[in-house]
Amino acid sequence: MNRRLMTIFLVAAVIAGFCCWGVYRLVSGRMNATKPVSTTQVIAAAKDIPLGAVLTTADLTTMTLGGTPPKGAILKQEDAIGRGVITQIAQGEPILDSQLAGIGSGGGLAPTIPKGMRACAVRVDEVVGVAGFVIPGMRVDVLVSGNPPGGGNEGVVTETILQDIQVLSAGTDIQRDAEGKPQQVQVVNLLVTPEQAQLLSLAANSLKIQLVLRNPLDTQTTKVPETAMSNLFGTPTPPPHEKADRGPRKPTAKPYSMTIINGNHTTDEKFGSPEGQH
Repeated sequence: MNRRLMTIFLVAAVIAGFCCWGVYRLVSGRMNATKPVSTTQVIAAAKDIPLGAVLTTADLTTMTLGGTPPKGAILKQEDAIGRGVITQIAQGEPILDSQLAGIGSGGGLAPTIPKGMRACAVRVDEVVGVAGFVIPGMRVDVLVSGNPPGGGNEGVVTETILQDIQVLSAGTDIQRDAEGKPQQVQVVNLLVTPEQAQLLSLAANSLKIQLVLRNPLDTQTTKVPETAMSNLFGTPTPPPHEKADRGPRKPTAKPYSMTIINGNHTTDEKFGSPEGQH
């Protein structure tokens, strides 16, 4: 064989060997760097689960998650069955312990009330019921109107007593419908503190309660002065305990005296104001 041809084959073999060795090292390094990802089976929603529902076997399914599961993920069905749902859960979403009420709490409205808060029922009229905001989750201000004790001639007064209050339920519904429409209801449950619940209970006994809608992103509370009936007609409300002006007062009558001389006798007589004499 030609010596030159042998040299070419030898050089080609050496180069091919180096290439194979390099490819082997590259592939081997990547295979060693890639570790198998751990997976975990968690309990998920088999369908859309509404707020207040009590979980059953039909509501649950399992799904496999790669890596670390979410904090509070439910791993066993028995840890979820029979517990109330305190927030809406979408189909295919892993169920978390924070989305469920405590064991034995049941479903409905009560488990959705946060610790330290109260659900206070407020009666509303038909106008309020269809005004577009009697929907769970909306935020409202609470106004009261009536005659305050010792209010004098102010008449009816309206005052804002609570601001940025969440509507917890409308009638018997504690969740929105598919279209988010308001409903004709007579009772609305508001999420309040115990002190606010006392204010609402006191106002409901003798005053008219009105709910006004506010932007849910507007959480700022401001001091709102009360409004009296006289303000509607441009008449300023007099300060409390201020006496009304009864017009100019008549000057106090000053008495006058007269000396009467009868012969040798002198007598001083006092009389009232001359204006009062006729």
